[in-house]
Amino acid sequence: MTTIISRTVRTSLRNTALGIAGLTLAGGAIAAPALAAQHTPGVQAAATATATATASPDRGVDAGKLMPHGVQGEQSRIDLTGEQTDNVKGIIAATKKAGMDERAAVVAIATALQESKLENLGHLGDRNDHDSQGLFQQRPSSGWGTVEQITDVEYSTTAFLDGLKQVDGWQDMALTDAAQKVQVSAFPFHYAQWETQAAELVAAHWNS
Repeated sequence: MTTIISRTVRTSLRNTALGIAGLTLAGGAIAAPALAAQHTPGVQAAATATATATASPDRGVDAGKLMPHGVQGEQSRIDLTGEQTDNVKGIIAATKKAGMDERAAVVAIATALQESKLENLGHLGDRNDHDSQGLFQQRPSSGWGTVEQITDVEYSTTAFLDGLKQVDGWQDMALTDAAQKVQVSAFPFHYAQWETQAAELVAAHWNS
């Protein structure tokens, strides 16, 4: 059900969000990754208010689907280039094509923020994690596809979402848990820190 709030309430929520979030959401600085997915009431309140205010009913975005479980731990944020924004739009388009909703797009974008900062990475040589490449750092040797495929935004997003579909009850999980079921990362709690920015990006671009 779409959350409908007045301009006054939206303004109040936005001001509350900024007051609570403080340094966590300021200046585009990246906070240190949380080492455990711990529930932080203040951060949850700020993130929920921010996402609700951003997800205007006029855009047709169901705000209740963006962060239905709140957030876990401190939140990070980066400023995006035009190329990174195009990758966000590509992820959203692939999510719609796969017949999945806004929450799936939030999980996918948060995962890509952690894995590649939304940059479609090729092989990084000595800095590469084995043969991981693309937005989601998928590995050809693990069956994700060819290098050409996993560096294609639509293909790589669809592959991630196909994995997400296989996770029983992913909609009822915290974002970091759902992402980890697909990615099997050595740092399973790091996805949590990108949930607020991912929700804001989906709210801004779902119907753009």
